Amino acid sequence: MKILQIVTLFSPDAAYGGPIRVALNQSKALQDNGHDVTIAAGERGYAVPPTREQGIALQLFPARTVIPKIGYAGIGAPSMLVWLRKHVREFDVVHIHLARDLVTLPAAKLALAYGIPVFAQTHGMIDETDKLLARPLDAAFTIPVLKRARTVFYLTEREHTDLQSVVGDSRVNLVELNNGIPEAEDLESRPVNSCDPPEVLYLARLQARKRPQVFVEAAKELLDSGHTARFSIVGPDEGEAEAVNRLIERSGHSNCIQYEGPLPFDKSPERFRQAAVYVLPSVNEPFPMSVLEAMAAGLPVVVTDTCGLAPLIRDGRCGLVTDDATESVTAAISSLLKDPVAAAEMGARARNVARERLGMPAVRAVLETQYGL
Repeated sequence: MKILQIVTLFSPDAAYGGPIRVALNQSKALQDNGHDVTIAAGERGYAVPPTREQGIALQLFPARTVIPKIGYAGIGAPSMLVWLRKHVREFDVVHIHLARDLVTLPAAKLALAYGIPVFAQTHGMIDETDKLLARPLDAAFTIPVLKRARTVFYLTEREHTDLQSVVGDSRVNLVELNNGIPEAEDLESRPVNSCDPPEVLYLARLQARKRPQVFVEAAKELLDSGHTARFSIVGPDEGEAEAVNRLIERSGHSNCIQYEGPLPFDKSPERFRQAAVYVLPSVNEPFPMSVLEAMAAGLPVVVTDTCGLAPLIRDGRCGLVTDDATESVTAAISSLLKDPVAAAEMGARARNVARERLGMPAVRAVLETQYGL
């Protein structure tokens, strides 16, 4: 089967985050099972755009800011639509990692117009909203695409409810699909005290919802109270870097708290290998790939109770789940640093849960079933 996956943006700093990783993981799993997979996306930041990534064929097109000051929602890739008009009929299905943007929505509508089966995966990015710009976009693109898609994949019950609310009373084939982790990224577990001093890692976009400032505030409190550890922040800036750097400068611990900037996707497994604890203090995070990758690397994780992975982490005893208060996040990190044996046991369980319950074979099986194979 020839499968086309479409996602919003590729860039050297992996700025678009989870959806790119999910598209690559799915494509690799499908290709390993004999399918012919291509990923199409907008691109920016490359001197020479890549034509392959992890063995997957890429078709990348210059991304343009069509509507300024609204982030990814304002990005378009007009030359992708030209390419799709010529080539979309060559594919049996089109799997679109759908967001309210001017890359994926026009691409989905075009594929539907050509009669190609479309499968939409929304990654928690299409929710109820009162933003004025979303209303005409939903009327012209989002709702028609969701109604006509063969399947709309969702991550959490909250996303399921949001999608039903966006579409209204129309019947939509909503199917649960977890993010998965490839077996190749199932790194060896190691105890939390194998780093000297242990490193506490935040690896995610520096975005307000992900709350990197809370990570810095927790780090300062822990260092002030006498903990010996390094606190590292890794990821592309989405508006929080200036505040993060300011907090680091004022903390009095700039030798122990560092912002390293963005990291290419293919470097993240090794970066997790260097850490002892992973912390993502974000709120309302649907199903974060960074947490999943940290678990696969054998790290104990700290998340808040609005994270989509919180029930799995709590039930599997893979880490600590807190409320969203900075004090609670701080206390959770402190307990892991104080008890490295318990932390190592959590990390080992996290690795097993990631391998046994969140592997790519189960994801591939859902995709192939929905594609009609």
